[in-house]
Amino acid sequence: MIKKIHEKEILECVNLIKESFITVTDELGYTAGNAPRFTAFATTEDRLLYQLNNERRPMFAYYDDGKIIGYYSLALQGNNECGLNNLCVLPQYRHKRIGVKLLEDAYIKAKEMGCKKMNIGIVEENTILRK
Repeated sequence: MIKKIHEKEILECVNLIKESFITVTDELGYTAGNAPRFTAFATTEDRLLYQLNNERRPMFAYYDDGKIIGYYSLALQGNNECGLNNLCVLPQYRHKRIGVKLLEDAYIKAKEMGCKKMNIGIVEENTILRK
């Protein structure tokens, strides 16, 4: 089940983002020293709270038996465009189409927000993700 998250769930989302993106750092050799702005190192509770409360970014989570196992947020960018941010799934839940479900949900939510174009950033070196 995918639903909008609330402020009380931010810390759980921060931990999920870090745990999900750390597999990429391990695979590609990123460290806090050579890539301090990479999502696994730069995501903090304060940053996500700011995005939720000040930027008013809608944030959504995929729940399995009450536990958050997937996440994404949307950022309105103007010109009827939005950005998809931090789409991730905990490593032990991957390859079960949860990421696909989150992406499809993001398309629907973005359209409901009036977005006609979605910008999606990925780690270019992650060939599996690009496919």
